[in-house]
Amino acid sequence: MTGYYDLVLGLIPLALAGISGALVIAGVPLTTAIPMASVVAVGLIGHAMFVRAPVDSPPATKGNSEPIQAAD
Repeated sequence: MTGYYDLVLGLIPLALAGISGALVIAGVPLTTAIPMASVVAVGLIGHAMFVRAPVDSPPATKGNSEPIQAAD
């Protein structure tokens, strides 16, 4: 099963190669196209790190779906 972070890892090189290639074909110089495409890749990385940040799994629950509490 492909998760969100697997998709992000696949989109990073695709964004770098695809966007920079499209910009070069459109007539933008290579030295400008690569930094423009890298902004998109950095945006993907930032979204994965800060907007949909990886979190720990929820605490274990008892059979009645109540969270386990520490003893006093």
